[in-house]
Amino acid sequence: MEWIDTHCHLDEDAFSQDCAEAVQRAVESGVVAMIAIGITLESCRRVLELTERFPQVYATVGLHPNYVSAAGADDWNQIVELAQSPKVVGLGETGLDKYWDHSPIVLQAEYFDRHIELSRQLGLPFVVHCREAEPEVVAQLGRHASTAPLNGVMHAFCGSAETATACLEMGMHLSIGGMVTFKKNEAQRQVAATIPMDRLLIETDAPYLAPTPFRGKRNEPAHVRLTAACLAEIRGVTKEEIASVTTANARRLFRLPIA
Repeated sequence: MEWIDTHCHLDEDAFSQDCAEAVQRAVESGVVAMIAIGITLESCRRVLELTERFPQVYATVGLHPNYVSAAGADDWNQIVELAQSPKVVGLGETGLDKYWDHSPIVLQAEYFDRHIELSRQLGLPFVVHCREAEPEVVAQLGRHASTAPLNGVMHAFCGSAETATACLEMGMHLSIGGMVTFKKNEAQRQVAATIPMDRLLIETDAPYLAPTPFRGKRNEPAHVRLTAACLAEIRGVTKEEIASVTTANARRLFRLPIA
């Protein structure tokens, strides 16, 4: 079976001592590609360095909503330049976060618009972070979707069935992470069971949100198979089918090469 981890943060300090070993464990577990996500200008530079070190690692570049207040005057222009790099396969992560009070929501929304507009200019999908801001995210996506279907993914999706339906109608993919394995998250499992197979992706968000039985420990791309196993169980299909479908979806959305 082949897996693709569509969202991980391999440039985080948690991997500073053993990134190569973590990538190797992922490869040995069947992970054929990992998408390392940029969240600041410096983070974007680091994930691009990782794409040069590891053939299985690709990158997105962007400014996370929690960090847009700290962005320098020229940071966005440099992100646009980095987006031209050969192994950049997406933009973001972007979106809205009302849980943390790190950046004004108006500024978050401005940068969210920038990512979506750049997505259309470059033909790259955008990656959406949404925390305690479902109505606002859906509304902002809807304004852009009114002119043409969107090309993006809701990362670590744990929203309502209504939000899932709205995002799917706008053309978005939904990516499921380790939280779906948590015992208390039955509502999330019910929503995950209804996502159309051609819009379903899997991710780790490593080093965060490790799935059961590693909850509370450092997550890593090799663990994506545990989320996939949970999805197979709740959907009544085989792990092989989840592997085949989610890998094909990730390759199509992010235009990844077929090995």
